[in-house]
Amino acid sequence: MSIEFSKNLARTETPIPGVFLFDLAVHGDNRGWFKENWQREKMVALGLPDFKPVQNNISFNEKAGTTRGIHAEPWDKFISVACGRIFGAWVDLREGPTFGAVYTARLDAGQAIFIPRGVGNAFQTLEDNTAYTYLVNDHWSAEAQGRYSFVNLADVSLGIDWPIDLTQATLSDQDRQHPMLEDVVPVKPKRILVLGANGQLGMALREAYRHNDSVDFHGRRDLDITDPDAGRGVGWGAYSTIINAAAYTSVDEAESDEGRRQAWATNVSGIANLAKIAIDFDLTLVNISSDYVFDGQRDTHPEEEPFSPLGVYGQTKAAGDAVVSVVPKHYTIRTSWVVGHGQNFVLSMAKLAARGVAPDVVNDQFGRLTFTDTIAAAIQHLLDSKAEYGTYNVTNSGEIQSWAGIAADVFQLSGNLRDNVRGVSSKTYFSKQPNAARRPKYSALKLDKIISTGFFPALTKEKLRKYMTP
Repeated sequence: MSIEFSKNLARTETPIPGVFLFDLAVHGDNRGWFKENWQREKMVALGLPDFKPVQNNISFNEKAGTTRGIHAEPWDKFISVACGRIFGAWVDLREGPTFGAVYTARLDAGQAIFIPRGVGNAFQTLEDNTAYTYLVNDHWSAEAQGRYSFVNLADVSLGIDWPIDLTQATLSDQDRQHPMLEDVVPVKPKRILVLGANGQLGMALREAYRHNDSVDFHGRRDLDITDPDAGRGVGWGAYSTIINAAAYTSVDEAESDEGRRQAWATNVSGIANLAKIAIDFDLTLVNISSDYVFDGQRDTHPEEEPFSPLGVYGQTKAAGDAVVSVVPKHYTIRTSWVVGHGQNFVLSMAKLAARGVAPDVVNDQFGRLTFTDTIAAAIQHLLDSKAEYGTYNVTNSGEIQSWAGIAADVFQLSGNLRDNVRGVSSKTYFSKQPNAARRPKYSALKLDKIISTGFFPALTKEKLRKYMTP
């Protein structure tokens, strides 16, 4: 069978999600033919994932009827025929509603197919001296082979009409012994790793993912992001995403000599370590930013506003944001005035109200609270919806308030008088704290971008009321 020359490069979707068949542009004359088997720029433009292949394998098959599979390897594959023809069969072995879906096609050297991780691959040669080639995005190893999933070529429930009957084909004994579909354990999705899992946001992420057994949680003892070697023993090929909830957040302590070193180690060097891992292993990196990257001179801050931090903490968060921006797959979640498990402003005010203390609270800094379960839900939404990568402001919505106004709300919800909160200027409040960091006057973040993705943050006052309710 001759190859069709001068076709345009084209992509065809198949019934298996993520499996794409490509017609390749093959050019030939009396000397033979030439094709661009893998052309990143053109194929990515057609919708092929930029899957970053690292190894090229070739399977040479001497006789027609040679049949191999059905194997689902723990990596993505871009498959083509170098010479000859094949009948290919692909079976979705991934956990989910399309488990068991089958797609078959006859391929010659003018075609190629992209097979994502967890989809079983098999082929039968239709001509002698057929070479079948693979580009894969992980390195083969004996350990990796132990993570293959298989289904039997002869399983009648798959409905594969092999051109050459399997009783007449050349198969390995191992392939003949693979399990039937009903006995196959579905391939689970790649895992998510949450770092800083014992902090305020980490605890909210534990709650948000409590029913998802594909999420791992590490505290600092498990993986210290400031250690450049800490990630070397991790099997990153099993992960799709790192959610970094680890951060240095002591705004005033960051102004001290030791605090400055710790802030830069965690918020910048640690992020650089994670960014390198994310780039090397093609992972999505989610990192948490802060309103402190701005000087607070605008009433509200859009995502694209240039950095203008006032203090060391804000400088380290801005530097961390710049590092994360070079990761191709990243979400920077910029937030403000965070409230969650553990010590925070709302609990401090509630305790003062319970003790009958009338506190002085700053009344010339303005923003919105952000509850950690809102941040966790926004992260889930962005990952699940596969929203465009980039920076997203995430706070709760509604009225922009001063710290004193929020404190008065807390007092009222505690059964106390709002007037028990005395509003004072920042200058007055921090006059007895000479080493206090400068704070942005206006910290409210614009929420249009996250809302445009279909995520609608709850009203601050509603979240505060629920948070204060036993």
